[in-house]
Amino acid sequence: MSEYFAFQWHITEDCDQRCKHCYIFAENADKKPASMSFENMQKVVQNAEVFCNTFGRLPYFYLTGGDPILHPDFWRLLELLKEKDIPFTILGNPFHLTDDVCRRLRVLGCDKYQLSIDGMEKTHDWFRKPGSFRETLAKIPMIRRAGITSVIMTTVSGVNIEEIPDIIDTVVAAKADVFAFARYVPTSCEKSTGITPLQYRALLAACDAKFRHYEADPDCVTFFNRKDHLWTLYEYETGTFQIPDGAKPGMIYGGCNCGNCHLTILPTGEVYACRRVAGSLVGNAITDDLSKIWIHEMEDYRDYTRFDKCSKCELLAWCRGCPAVAKGTYGSFYAPDPQCWKTKNDVTGERLA
Repeated sequence: MSEYFAFQWHITEDCDQRCKHCYIFAENADKKPASMSFENMQKVVQNAEVFCNTFGRLPYFYLTGGDPILHPDFWRLLELLKEKDIPFTILGNPFHLTDDVCRRLRVLGCDKYQLSIDGMEKTHDWFRKPGSFRETLAKIPMIRRAGITSVIMTTVSGVNIEEIPDIIDTVVAAKADVFAFARYVPTSCEKSTGITPLQYRALLAACDAKFRHYEADPDCVTFFNRKDHLWTLYEYETGTFQIPDGAKPGMIYGGCNCGNCHLTILPTGEVYACRRVAGSLVGNAITDDLSKIWIHEMEDYRDYTRFDKCSKCELLAWCRGCPAVAKGTYGSFYAPDPQCWKTKNDVTGERLA
């Protein structure tokens, strides 16, 4: 069985929220939301299929926006993917979900539906819009009833970091299937997540304790996806992760997927190495051959010797932190992750920072 290649596809920028931490409108709050025509969506699907055939992979789409369900050809696109037997996940909002909509999504092949909770009720609704918190929690059982995996994602920043343990309890009580969090990426003139390295390590420790408690509870249905790559550093320090004896120098085994198995496509067709990495435009999925983009334009993102700090670390092949957060903070994809607390290579003793 071939491995999947992930395309995060923003089919529209239309949305019935205007989240304070949304990168779509970070540079221009008055921009007119774009949407891709169905004709161009057909071209993108064909381009992705050719790309995957070239490299022996299978396409997997993460359909998002904006809110993808607001695209006028949303259902038409899902029927196309169903016809081609291409699986997909939806990253969207809760407001247009009903039992009938969820059942239809499942029939057309939806694997997972991801919603966001970015704080407890007051904080979440401040980030997004009044009523969003309760609406999100109400739609978790609806998604699960349809046989779709319900995913809750949290964006961590200095604003909500103290609320993450309470969010975990809330998500578990709502019986979400998966929970994960990632860090806010600074945009525009803002250059900080508002989190110090030791604060972030303390958060991982607190979450690890929560996760382990619930993982030991047979009644807990939630899977905890330790998504942030700094989990690798934390688990290396605590002994949960060990560098394999047979690891080969120069091989990449984990960490950031940018340059390895992921591309982002915007409603304009523009392809980004990562949507969270500002300035990472590498081509256009409507007019350019994705295979050529992958071979030529993406090569810089695979030059791991260029990482200022990570290239000196024994965890280079498994971690590398989040280059998007580094780029948003310091202006360089290869800058040190601003929340990484590691100061030396524990094998050689070499200083990292």
